[in-house]
Order: sequence, then C-alpha cells, then structure tokens
Amino acid sequence: MFKRPVQSVRSSIILLAIFLAGLMVIGSASAQTSKAIRIGVPAAIQLRVGRDTVDAVRMAIEEINANGGVMGRQLEMVVADETENPEQGISAVRKLTTDERVDVLIGGYASGVVLAEMPHVAQAETIYLGVGAASPSITAKVKSDYPSFKYFFRVSPVNSTHLAEGLVAFVSTNVAGNLKYTRVAIVGENAKWAQEIVPTLKKGITDAGLNVQMTELFDPQTSDFSPLFSKARESGAQLMLVLLSHASSDTFVKQWYDARVPVLMGGIDTKAQDADFFQRVGGKAIGEFTTAAAVRAPVTPKTIAFWDAFVKRYGRAPVYTAPGAYDATFIYAAAVQRAHGTSPDVLIPQLEKTDYVGVAGRIAFDDAHDVRAGPDYVSVRFAQWQDNGARIIVWPKALQTGNVIVPPWMRR
Repeated sequence: MFKRPVQSVRSSIILLAIFLAGLMVIGSASAQTSKAIRIGVPAAIQLRVGRDTVDAVRMAIEEINANGGVMGRQLEMVVADETENPEQGISAVRKLTTDERVDVLIGGYASGVVLAEMPHVAQAETIYLGVGAASPSITAKVKSDYPSFKYFFRVSPVNSTHLAEGLVAFVSTNVAGNLKYTRVAIVGENAKWAQEIVPTLKKGITDAGLNVQMTELFDPQTSDFSPLFSKARESGAQLMLVLLSHASSDTFVKQWYDARVPVLMGGIDTKAQDADFFQRVGGKAIGEFTTAAAVRAPVTPKTIAFWDAFVKRYGRAPVYTAPGAYDATFIYAAAVQRAHGTSPDVLIPQLEKTDYVGVAGRIAFDDAHDVRAGPDYVSVRFAQWQDNGARIIVWPKALQTGNVIVPPWMRR
C-alpha cells in the first residue's frame, strides 16, 4: 500500500489550516462589512428641537440607505432621551455608548447638559456631532485638551459668540439704520449660553455707537415678566434684545403683547423659531424678530428641497436643529466612506477635512472643531413675525424678503 511521506502530510495539514483560517478572516470581514453602522441620537425628545433632531437623522438615514448605505453597510438609529437635565443626559450617553455600542452620536440641545456629557463621551472614545448646543465652552475643551476631547465637533448652530456678533451686525445696520433706534436693553434667561453671550453683545452694541440702557438675566422658571418689562420701559430703551431658549417664550411674548410694551423686541429666541409659534401664541408674536437657522429660502441648492421634503414627510416645518442633524448624518457618512472605516482614529482626520455644502450653508470646522461662521460658511439669519403670521427674512440683505416693522401699538 502506498504511503505518503510524513512531511507531505504535515504540509497538507498546514495548508489546510491556513486555508480555513483565511475563510474565517474573510467570514469575519464579511460579517463586519454587513453589520449596520449605528447612529446614537441623544436628544430632548419632549421638545420640538429634540423631536426634529430625531426626525431629520431618520430622514437622512433613509436617503443614504436607499442609495446603498456606506461601504455596503446600512445605517440604523438608536435614540435616548437626554431631557434638559445633566444627569439624564449622562445616562442617555452611557446607554448609547456602553449598552447600545453606537458608532457615533448626533444630537444635543442644552449646553449645560452637553458639557456634563463630554467626559463620558471622551471616555467612550465615540465621535460626537453636536447639532443643538451653542456654548463656546464645548469646543473650547477641544482646543485646550485635544487628546481627550478630539471626538467633539459642532455642526450647528454657530456658537453663541458668533450669534452675538450676527445680532450686533443686524441691529446696528438694519434696526438702528432704518428705525434710528439707539437705546438698547439686553434681557434673557440665566443660563450658561446666555451668560457667555452678554459680554460680546454689550461690547458690540457699544462699539456700534448704541447705548446699553440695562442688562438683566432672570430665572428660566419665571412666569411673570411684568417687573422686567417695567424696568425696560423705565430705562428708556427703544429695543429689547432677548436671549431665550429654556424659558417660556410663549409666556414672555404674550405678556409683552398684552402689556403693549412700547419697546421693539427680538434677538435669539429658540422657541419663537417654531413655524407654528405665531399661531401658538394667538398672533401675539407680531413684531418679534429672532434668529432663523431653519428657513425656506435659497441659502444653498439643498435648503428648499430639504424643507419641502421634511414638511411632506412629517407634516410640519423644521426647527433649527433639523438642518444640522440632517447635514451631520451626511457629513459622518462621507467621512466613513473616505476613511474606509468607523474607527475614531481614522475618522477624526477625515472629519477635520470636511468641506460640505449642506442645508444650512457651507460647513467646515476650525481648529477647535467648531463650525465656521460667516458669509462664505454658515451665516446668522434673522426673520420677523409680521402681519397675518408671515415670517419675513429681514437679514442678511442677500436673502431679505422684507423690512423690519414695529408692533401695531407702536406704529403711530
């Protein structure tokens, strides 16, 4: 009987082992390739800003998946309610990074909550694309301690310092220029983002040749604003710049209208950007102007198409977090495609190279991973609620659809 040499048998066994190992590697790579890329969304889902974040990410995921996904992998979303409470925000982030093992986080709203979440996100070494919180302190951490906080990028909104600069430019060129108003009151909620914005706002207003008559921050839980309005009136202010996000804009605006406060009012009012705000307050927002991050205007070739698709899909107009969340999903998908993987080590350099024309404008990041602001990038826009609930873009001039008006009781 023929016997194969021992050496030949051993060689065959080795070759078989290598072949089987190769199959295992291929199988493992194939399984990894087919595994869905998981997007975690920490959002304050009891608020419109949170719900619109979730719905915009969902819409982007559906579009990307319909076009083959990313590197042949589908995207899927996992949501956790961070509310407006730092402890709940930390729990939401831990759930997404530890239990759900998501590949990326897209969301955030309250700056204080996001700042509380940051150490836990850094520990989990998970990419975080912010779309709601405006505090400069968030991205300042990236610059001061890059190794720990390099995972953070702000896609939207532009930080509160840039918002303040935009507000100053609008007021000094448009309101002061057209209405000849020179006396300003600054009022707002006592929250971190507002605290950070006031010094820039006061300096900018003063440097523009206007006078700051008073500055006052109030408890976000305030329900009676009549003493504040009395102070503004007595200060001689012609214009009241407001900083509102967590406080009740509905109550503030209704009381301003009912008291017929003879002071034009507007500024940065998150909830007044809601498309249904005018109807919600019974038309009492007439004359208020506010930032308008989400507008149906030709900001870029994608803006109107996104707006119409969102309205068709969800039956409501989007608020400011929606364009940012939608853009962030596409920015992340493009970075994964360029990096050929989801590891933060290969993704961060690709995200840093982002130059993307999105719904909100041209998006690129500075050395603190903050979204760049300005005419060539994402710009600050203002709209005013006018007669019959029309929302008129009043700044910048390139998008302007009307001029600033005063409320009815001041028109004499």
